[in-house]
Amino acid sequence: MEPYYQDDYVTIYHGDCREIVPVMETGAIDIVLTDPPYSSGGMTRSDRNQRTSDKYRRTQVHKKDPDFTGDNRDQRSLALWCSDWMAACLYRTREGAAIVCFIDWRNLPCVVDAVQVGGWVYRGIAVWDKDGGRPDKGWFRAQAEYMVLGSNGPLVRGVHAPGICQAGVLRHNVVGAQKQHVTEKPVEILRDILRTRDDWATVLDPFMGSGTTLRAAKDLQKHSIGIDLSEQYCEIAAKRMEQEVLPL
Repeated sequence: MEPYYQDDYVTIYHGDCREIVPVMETGAIDIVLTDPPYSSGGMTRSDRNQRTSDKYRRTQVHKKDPDFTGDNRDQRSLALWCSDWMAACLYRTREGAAIVCFIDWRNLPCVVDAVQVGGWVYRGIAVWDKDGGRPDKGWFRAQAEYMVLGSNGPLVRGVHAPGICQAGVLRHNVVGAQKQHVTEKPVEILRDILRTRDDWATVLDPFMGSGTTLRAAKDLQKHSIGIDLSEQYCEIAAKRMEQEVLPL
């Protein structure tokens, strides 16, 4: 299994994580931090089957990012698929490792189920407040996305935990002009998550996209492994890793 890109901190693989993760070293991962395809962006099958560059693009934004695959599942299929790759990732983590998986309100319930079917201990959710979202007069603005949390067995918490008391709501705005992926998260929120525990030294992102998780890990001098089906996004991520690490 040859890496697409590798440096002192980052390894990138081009391919399907369900084929790559099972041949990785057992027990080498401290946290699985990922942002998989949500299979959202619509309430009907035709909505879900749109190109991702159209489905998740605001009408006033003319820039188009490359499309990504796997974003057209219904809830049952998404839950089965997530439990599959989550189980594969579990067996590559050490005891006490964590999983943090982004999702939106539509498919939050099935990802909570998938974490548990995949063998992880469900540890609740945290919130990403985007401080935005489309206006919805007479109703509540959809300005939040969620992080489903889990652990590989027991988790050291409290006064003996090697880390900080992290907020349950993380607030970071999306800056559209800086995005290289249509659903890209701000690098700041990934850094915040990774700062939570000192023992999260090696990070796995099986749906790497443009490499935001890997960039955040490298900025914090943590090691990371990223996987993506799209060679175009592997190239984008690799170029992003070559940027200088700036003092934080």
